[in-house]
Amino acid sequence: MSGAVLVAIAASIGNLLQGWDNATIAGAVLYIKREFKLETQPTIEGLIVAMSLIGATIITTFSGPVSDSVGRRPMLIISSILYFLSGLIMFWSPNVYILLLARLIDGFGIGLAVTLVPVYISETAPPEIRGLLNTLPQFTGSGGMFFSYCMIFGMTLTPSPNWRVMLGVLSLPSLVYFALMVFYLPESPRWLVSKGKMKEAKAVLQKLRGREDVSGEMALLVEGLGTSGDTSVEEYLVAPATDEDDPSAEKDKIKLYGPEAGTSLMAQPVTGGSVLGSVLGSMVMSRGGSIIDTMMDPVVALLGSVHEKHPDATGSMRAGSNLFAHFGSMFNVAERAGPREDNWTEEDQQATDNDDVRSLDNEMPEPDEESGLEAPLLSHSDLPADHDNSIGEVQGAMGIGGGWQLAWKVSEKDGQYKKVFLHQDEVPASRKGSMVSLTGSQLPISGDFVHASALVSRSVLGSKALVIEDAIEPALVQPVETTTKGSVWKELLEPGVKHALFAGVMLQILQQFSGINGVLYYTPQILEQAGVGVLLSNLGISSDSASILISALTTFLMLPCIGVAMRLMDVSGRRSLLLTTIPILVVALVVLVISNVVSMGTVPHAVLSTTSVIIYFCCFVMGFGPVPNIFCAEIFPTRVRGICIAICALTFWIGDIIVTYSLPVMLNAIGLGGVFGIYAIVCCLAFVFVIFRVPETKGLPLEVIIEFFNVGSKGLQNEVE
Repeated sequence: MSGAVLVAIAASIGNLLQGWDNATIAGAVLYIKREFKLETQPTIEGLIVAMSLIGATIITTFSGPVSDSVGRRPMLIISSILYFLSGLIMFWSPNVYILLLARLIDGFGIGLAVTLVPVYISETAPPEIRGLLNTLPQFTGSGGMFFSYCMIFGMTLTPSPNWRVMLGVLSLPSLVYFALMVFYLPESPRWLVSKGKMKEAKAVLQKLRGREDVSGEMALLVEGLGTSGDTSVEEYLVAPATDEDDPSAEKDKIKLYGPEAGTSLMAQPVTGGSVLGSVLGSMVMSRGGSIIDTMMDPVVALLGSVHEKHPDATGSMRAGSNLFAHFGSMFNVAERAGPREDNWTEEDQQATDNDDVRSLDNEMPEPDEESGLEAPLLSHSDLPADHDNSIGEVQGAMGIGGGWQLAWKVSEKDGQYKKVFLHQDEVPASRKGSMVSLTGSQLPISGDFVHASALVSRSVLGSKALVIEDAIEPALVQPVETTTKGSVWKELLEPGVKHALFAGVMLQILQQFSGINGVLYYTPQILEQAGVGVLLSNLGISSDSASILISALTTFLMLPCIGVAMRLMDVSGRRSLLLTTIPILVVALVVLVISNVVSMGTVPHAVLSTTSVIIYFCCFVMGFGPVPNIFCAEIFPTRVRGICIAICALTFWIGDIIVTYSLPVMLNAIGLGGVFGIYAIVCCLAFVFVIFRVPETKGLPLEVIIEFFNVGSKGLQNEVE
């Protein structure tokens, strides 16, 4: 996975530059207003700081759709160029108006980086470490702020600090960022698949994963192009195949074929035993019940059940394979499938379309022949003529990460393929020679078996007869051509997409109004009251230098806390971090309210305020800081991910503007205690929202997450009806 880690680090440099810029302007503005005599023009002074915020908001409005059209990598390259140009212009700035233009260009670069870096990392990272890698932007951003503050502090100690040098230095790391984007960073494989560039997507995946066989993930990426809202939850009992000469053994069964010679499994639809099925059943029973049951989002309940029953499974591709060590055709394809030669290229598509697939069907080996299958079979010829229409037949399965497996089934009822995401449930592992009795099923078992939950929805494969011999890609070209047609904006109205978009937008709003800007604004005053300023002045440090050093120390405190969040993001999970840290934010804000409302001595006030601010910062950067961006980058389908992320990012920037410019007005109207009281109330609302509306997404493939939102949206529609 080193390839995915390195490209995530390279992409995160865009956020380092954002943090660097935020810190440099905070220090440089002290000297800018003196040179341009802006003491009597607070509006211009405010615009110098806010112009980058305005630029980021403007660019965000179309960054998503454009990145969906031209790719993630070109937009990140443009971001690096904008950073470089803005640094040069700020270094030159002969007057305040040129400086304002440079700040606007700088905002364009910031907007592209902040919006698209989380998307890029989510689309390239393995599910097992996606949370860790997507916390990197938060870490590099804070690191950029710290190093910038250190640079500015050193410059403030000189006789005549030069603000143009402070701002112009941005061009140097921008050149490094540009070089990495152009010469090292690959395009997102999910975007490549969405444009039908299968050969390039496969090459990128092989580089990112460090292995040759990426067929399972390639299939997953193609299936992720659809936004079908018809997802249903099914349950299967999976066991080794019985005697194939016994006609009764095939009745109402599904056959699962694997990559190894002579390996096959039987699966039968059952009810009453799977985790997801039990949750759905309890949701139906609770309709019209308590207010808590009504408020709970079905997605939260479904994903919560998966993580509760399988706390370790979601982080391992090998989950579910322990029961099949001797015939791992289904639950460990990704690990057991050996390397194979895969010489298919895009140029072969035309030949594939013109070939007579029936002649290939005749040459395809049967599952029980002693000729090792090197890929899952996917051919209409493999279907028995009398197979059950309602069950269909699963014809291939591959590990896709997080303990999930991808398979397909097709029914003679409508001739359409359906994708099946399988996950093993925890049931007794072995009942040799017994009859397993579940609701609606009596399946004779001759050995081990597993209970599997399944998310079933329409596949992008359509109904075309497809054959796979040595590679999966030829079968997945045609779906790319057909799926990418049609209005992308129409897909935003799909129930699952709307459901996910609501959760993402609300989380961004609540983050902005949780008080981080107010605490940042108040921190220098708090530390000054704590005596830090007096101590520094006794050391011969000027007030300007002391202000910068205080900000540097505050930023430095964030770094180890973000490091802890990186470690826990894929262990405890995003939702757990929010539910743990938000109550602490509330307590810290309440203490700040008390310290500003209740009369107390200088020392107690300084101790309470300083401790509360430090705790607030540490908890914020562990939860509410990184999680909203990570969450929003995970919950949308590939075709509309850019647009949806742009909507969430636009919400972020607009909220930032409102909070920043309303803070002085609120301070004058209700005082500092009142402001922190409002922030505490918002954090309480955020805590309730996370409990009922924010599901846990750790360790899950992106394509599986949207299937859960599709299921959840159906549950909400049923409740409304």
